[in-house]
This record gives sequence, structure tokens and C-alpha cells, in this order.
Amino acid sequence: MTDQDLPVLYSFRRCPYAMRARMAIAASEFTCELRELILKDKPGAMLKVSPKGTVPVLVLTDGTVIDESLDIMLTVLEQHDPGHWLNDRDKSLDWIQQYDKEFKPLLDRYKYHVGYPELSFEQHRDNTLPYLSRLNEQLKDSDNLICDDIRLADIALMPFIRQYAFVDKAWFDQQPWPHVHRWLNDHLNSDLFKAIMPKFKLFNDGFSYTFP
Repeated sequence: MTDQDLPVLYSFRRCPYAMRARMAIAASEFTCELRELILKDKPGAMLKVSPKGTVPVLVLTDGTVIDESLDIMLTVLEQHDPGHWLNDRDKSLDWIQQYDKEFKPLLDRYKYHVGYPELSFEQHRDNTLPYLSRLNEQLKDSDNLICDDIRLADIALMPFIRQYAFVDKAWFDQQPWPHVHRWLNDHLNSDLFKAIMPKFKLFNDGFSYTFP
């Protein structure tokens, strides 16, 4: 059961955008009602408030609708940021903007290469390599992207690097990116990531959860 007065988060467990929103919500101790979706059968209540039909969508108690993951992250962390993720904010936003706008389309073409036959699987993958090399170089001297401590950029980018790694995990593990491997494994094995990744039952089947 959930409190009907809570903000509502429409989410999909495996979506990288939804992952980063859930991590920010959990880290900021922002309480909401989580509604886990099956994307091929989106509920009318969600489509009414956000007709574009993508997740995540956060509906605040005053009716405000936030349907971009980065905006959700900023909204909840601006209310409470115990981990100081918003320190070095401009540096984080520079990383996020570049990887959202440039790397993510290349990742999609690599992961879903069958739909982009103009290049081979290997050619699509080759286009992504400078972005992984840049991350590896950035992580050479610190535990995380901006400094040793976690910042917004780490949480915003990590789910997409996770998605990238699992397109061909054996190949990824063999690449000369030791700092990326270490950084990704640290985040995947964190208590925070484990806390936001349980297998929620579907809102479509009548289930919702108080989250986190």
C-alpha cells in the first residue's frame, strides 16, 4: 500500500534514465509512490500527464509534472543533497550534456545495430570508443569523474555505461579501460544501486510501492 498524498514516480526498472532518477530520489531521501510499468502497455494516467510516453515521470503533489530524468534529479537534490552530489554542478552538467547528446545516440546504434544497417556492428561500436577512452582518462587520478567523491555526473552517466558494457560484456571486460571498469563496478556494487534495482511488481497488475 502507498500513501495517496505522495508524489508519483512512473518508472521502468531497466531504463537508464529511470535508474538515475531513482538513485537521486533515494539519495535525497525524497519519498514517492513508485509505479513500475510495462512499456508496451502504458497506463492512461501516465499518458494523460506526459503524452510523450517515456519514463521516468515524476508527478508532484501540486500537479507539477517532471518528465526529464535530469530535471527529476535536480528537483529532488535541490531539496536535500546529503551526499553533496550538486557540488561542482557546472562540471557535472558539462559531462552530462555531452554524453546525453553525443554518446547516447551512438550507444543506441551500437545496442540496436540491426535497425541501423548503414554501418556494421563493429563500425557502430568503433564510433563509441573515444567516449569510453575519455572516461578512462578522466578517472585515472580520482575515484569518480569530478573528484574522489560522487557527483551528479557519476550517477547520471553510470547507467548508460552499464548498458554499454552489457551489449557485449566479454568484449567490454577485455578493453584497456581499467579505470572505467573499476568505477563502473564500484557503482554497480554500491548499496545505493542495489537498493533501487529490486524487481518491482507491475503497476499494470495493481501494484505500487512507497519508494525508497
